[in-house]
Amino acid sequence: MGLLRGKQRSGSSTGATARIQARGRASSSPGHNVPFPVQEGPAVLLGEELRDLASKHPNLVLVKLDVANPSAIVSAAKIVEGKLNGAGLNLLINNAGIFTPVSLETVDSEEMIRAYKTNAVGPLLMAQAFLPLLKKAAQDSREEGLSCNKAAIINISTLLGSIERTPESYFKPVISYRCSKAALNMLTRCQALTYGKAGILCVALHPGWVKTDMGTQEADLTVDTSVQGLLSVLPILSEKHSGMLLNWKGKTIPW
Repeated sequence: MGLLRGKQRSGSSTGATARIQARGRASSSPGHNVPFPVQEGPAVLLGEELRDLASKHPNLVLVKLDVANPSAIVSAAKIVEGKLNGAGLNLLINNAGIFTPVSLETVDSEEMIRAYKTNAVGPLLMAQAFLPLLKKAAQDSREEGLSCNKAAIINISTLLGSIERTPESYFKPVISYRCSKAALNMLTRCQALTYGKAGILCVALHPGWVKTDMGTQEADLTVDTSVQGLLSVLPILSEKHSGMLLNWKGKTIPW
């Protein structure tokens, strides 16, 4: 799932803020992160609420998206470009992720490729597809330095992708998830070094261990606590955070 924010050109001189919600992958498989599912279950209400919200607010647009499908990513980017009416895109949040409980002894090549395709390759292709819109937002902005108000790519990562900080207690059977998220952290650093020259901020954020289908109810944080934390971090991000991994409190995680 990607959350995208841009400025829509209108008949006025100021323009209206456009919030475009791109719906992510839906699956009934255990451990999959399904923010806006089509499957049966309590979480369906979230999807229904979003659709209801979008019907009441014309500046909120829902776009179907499968980050494991390159053509779907390109199509979503074209839809967003059309909705922005010639303006740029300020914020892209790559949040799609899958998780399968497999160990070093049980994981196979198919599972490793599947995890990398969604958790690392997906964000790579998303950034490529939306790069022209992000560059336009950066070029049109009057803000100095780097920020989410100017143009930014936020990759939702995890402490489990940190080679340096993950304690032994975290060595659970999630090898494909951990390796793919470590790749996402490196991707974020590479994006920061490259896209930063165009005025685009690139940061990886760890939302914490959250009570979701993926995190289970044994997790430490509620969804509200994690989301509110992340929302409070976004406005303070700047060039000094470029290429870094931070948690939901804004604290740096060495990786």
